[in-house]
Amino acid sequence: MIKLFKNLKLKDIIFILISFALIVFQVYLDLKMPDYMSEITKLVQTENAEMSDILLNGFYMLACAFGSLVSAIATGYLISNAAASFSYNVRKKLFNKVEDLAIDEVKKFSTSSLITRTTNDITQIQMFIAMGLQLLIKSPVTAVWAVTKILNKSWQWSALTALAVVILLSVVITLMIVVVPRFKIVQKLTDKLNLITREGLTGIRVIRAFNATKYQEKKFDKANSDLTNNTMFNQKAFALMQPVMYLVMYLLALSIYFVGAQLIDGAMLVDKITIFGDMIVFSSYALQVIMSFLMLAIIFMILPRAQVSASRINEVLDTDISIKDPVKPIKKKEVGTVEFKNVSFKYSDADENLIENINLKVNKGETVAFIGSTGSGKSTLINLVPRFYEATSGEVLVDGVNVKDFKQEDLHNIIGYVSQKPVMFNGSVKSNIKYGRNGKREVSDELMMEALDVAQASSFVKKLENTVDAHIAQGGTNISGGQKQRLSIARAVARKPEIYIFDDSFSALDYKTDSTLRKTLKKYTKDATVLIVAQRIGTILNADKIVVLDNGKCVGMGTHKELLKSCKVYKQIATSQLSKEELENE
Repeated sequence: MIKLFKNLKLKDIIFILISFALIVFQVYLDLKMPDYMSEITKLVQTENAEMSDILLNGFYMLACAFGSLVSAIATGYLISNAAASFSYNVRKKLFNKVEDLAIDEVKKFSTSSLITRTTNDITQIQMFIAMGLQLLIKSPVTAVWAVTKILNKSWQWSALTALAVVILLSVVITLMIVVVPRFKIVQKLTDKLNLITREGLTGIRVIRAFNATKYQEKKFDKANSDLTNNTMFNQKAFALMQPVMYLVMYLLALSIYFVGAQLIDGAMLVDKITIFGDMIVFSSYALQVIMSFLMLAIIFMILPRAQVSASRINEVLDTDISIKDPVKPIKKKEVGTVEFKNVSFKYSDADENLIENINLKVNKGETVAFIGSTGSGKSTLINLVPRFYEATSGEVLVDGVNVKDFKQEDLHNIIGYVSQKPVMFNGSVKSNIKYGRNGKREVSDELMMEALDVAQASSFVKKLENTVDAHIAQGGTNISGGQKQRLSIARAVARKPEIYIFDDSFSALDYKTDSTLRKTLKKYTKDATVLIVAQRIGTILNADKIVVLDNGKCVGMGTHKELLKSCKVYKQIATSQLSKEELENE
């Protein structure tokens, strides 16, 4: 947790230091009141005591109480401000770190866990700073200061207080041993509950279609029950602490009065008033010592969970980013070229290569398609170009430069990428088409409309209420799969990149729309390089070059007609989709 405190800004540190001073001042005022109480007790018992002296001491007590109240309010404001600022900084840093992680690293943590770490875990630490930090400062200061004030009063009372402290410490330590390990379990169960909730929401259509609502409810109920039971165990364990604290506190007060009565009974008349005053003061200070341990107990309720949350956040922040920008980016040597040189790739947790020894060069203006069975490595191969993954061996070159020697922002500025699963963001059609920036150039309204025309999306966009300003829900749930694909294609076209990457981006389109879109796109991208991953032969018939992948290896390369004659794998795919007559006509 100390490592996370480096995210405190100077202003926050100053606020905490001021709060520390205010807490010390507050403790001083709280511990000063028993002295005035003792003085009032002695004055009441003293003959011929002036009423003005009693009232004056009473006024001092009220002043101390009011000063303590003002200090507490000011401390609460300053600490809360520092906690909110700290939370803001850590959340921002964590979000930026997640944005920089490679896809492989994101999968390592899981999306649901990263969401929990960015929200729930940071909230736990914020709560500790806002509440726990005050108690963490006030508790030891109060305990030490109160003990110094009662040390010379009576060894009997001191022994009773020491016994009470030992009992309280034993209770606190026992609870910590039992409860702390369960906090890690609680956070992991929170991750799991988040995962099942997201799964249920994103897959709601499939769940209903397969009448799996009851199954999903049982799955959620189990995760929810596990989390609730563990949380309840922790809360019940901590619930024992407060009654034990108060029991010890009141028994201590009773014991002090009992021992005090014995001391007063055996003392001389002159000493009785002094002993009685000391007993009142001692009981007040002893209760302050016990209250400080009660505050310490509250800290122990908050601190362990905050520590677990801090370690989970640090786990993400300390992760080494595998895909980094070079110290000195190299300038481009060519324009619009993509080359794979002896490229192999395997996932970090895999034993064998998914892609093996791929050699291919795509020149400016060429359209190259990749086809193969499911799991043959098509999407993974083209995802090496924008550096979503890093090649295990070999080189991936863009414009004659290894992608590792590009600054990622510069690399992505020359690429128009359409993902396998179209992604729509909450906003409007316009905000989704104009999403992101291509260098310093913003997408104009004219370019946006042109991109919609090329992507064959204008027809349905014009029918929407408010047309380009029509609302698009998160994930594009209020439009069809084909419409999402067309808007995704329009978003890439609007960037006017050097290189287009279409990762199976035409699968949801009907054959007529697919054919029209490809013809329009061919004219529009004649000066750009186009990489296409496709499942349908019809989508890639007119490609300049088709690369056939099988189990991560290139088993064929050439035009449609050449591959029909030379590549068995391609011929099997073609004959499974098109009739003999259709193949001959093509």
